[in-house]
Amino acid sequence: MKLRDIIRFLWASAAAVVLLLLLFLRVTGCSPLGGEARQPLGAPVTAAPETPQPVSDLCRAEGWTAAAQTNANTLPSLAWEPFRRPETGWEVYVTLIQHEIGTTCPANSEGFARALADWERQNGQTPDGVLTETAFLAMKGVVQTRREFVRFTSGGACPETPDLITAARIDEGYGGKQVWMRPKALEAYRRMAAAARAEVPDIAADPRNLTIFSGYRSPSADAARCQAEGNCDGIVRARCSAHRTGLAADVYVGQAPGYSPDSSDDPNRLYMTRTPTYRWLVANARRFGFVNYPFEPWHWEWTGESP
Repeated sequence: MKLRDIIRFLWASAAAVVLLLLLFLRVTGCSPLGGEARQPLGAPVTAAPETPQPVSDLCRAEGWTAAAQTNANTLPSLAWEPFRRPETGWEVYVTLIQHEIGTTCPANSEGFARALADWERQNGQTPDGVLTETAFLAMKGVVQTRREFVRFTSGGACPETPDLITAARIDEGYGGKQVWMRPKALEAYRRMAAAARAEVPDIAADPRNLTIFSGYRSPSADAARCQAEGNCDGIVRARCSAHRTGLAADVYVGQAPGYSPDSSDDPNRLYMTRTPTYRWLVANARRFGFVNYPFEPWHWEWTGESP
């Protein structure tokens, strides 16, 4: 055998050895470059375990660590439909829930879990301190039945349009819009807005806060609006809207950049629930007879008069 043939044979043998080595490394999952190991061929692909979300150091309460950990994990990720629309996470409702269960503890804290368990016990729910869709729906039922409109319509009836409505001042309407409400409801709104501005400088600093962008709406006008905008389940909901009573007011509580003051997109609703205006309303609006429709941070109804 000539020298040239011997060299060719040796190169071919070396190449074969390298190929066999690479195949071995691939099958066993080892990485020749020290990088991330691969899954063995034929093995099921497994997802990385979810990293537990941090539990707050505030509001420690012995015995509630596990519930707090569960709440921390579901806070940004719970898949649910509390208002018949898919949502992810329950951060939008934290301020409301804190008020209902009587705590200022963060939603991912042990103190929050303990306060929630107390509320669950008092309201016939499993007192485990974990915010589930079942627990929230029970809370939603309590909140919703404070609305005169909900109680009135629970039997299938729809309120008649009011005999008398009165115009708000131009400066009370958002952007100078002319809006109307029942006289007593408008008086109560004025007392509430004045108190909010007096008590919270951040609310008074923005003249848009608490201005009304929708008050009384006639059924025909509501139906036309819903038809034009293609929402309201056609016009079904417009036929019996709380706004036809003259007791409801959509008020400015803030807006996320790029959204309108009444956008129901989740990022906008979340932004609203973190504003001083919304937080003040949740804590104080009932002093003036107003209650909230929880899905819409801007929607408040006066309860001092029957629909």
